[in-house]
Amino acid sequence: MYAVIVTGGKQYRVMAGETLRVEKLDVEAGQEVTFDNVLLLGDGEGVKLGDALKGATVAATVKAHGRADKVRIIKFRRRKHHMKRQGHRQHYTEIEITGINGSGDKQ
Repeated sequence: MYAVIVTGGKQYRVMAGETLRVEKLDVEAGQEVTFDNVLLLGDGEGVKLGDALKGATVAATVKAHGRADKVRIIKFRRRKHHMKRQGHRQHYTEIEITGINGSGDKQ
């Protein structure tokens, strides 16, 4: 069984037991977090969308917090004697999906 959830303005396709990095969440490491914004549930025989997803949730455990690799930004204007350098490291939260609850059936 898999689900498509929304967190941090992005959509993720998740399955039970999977580990992924999402935008930073304000939850301590080791605690449970529940995602109730589920867009799609799928299994072997079909998918559920829309009103069939009332009450569907995805449970996850927060494993760690961290910062991604540095992205370097360089702005350069030719013949103007101008160059600007900047760097950015995005914060993330690493989570492990522990279960998908789709309207009454838990897996």
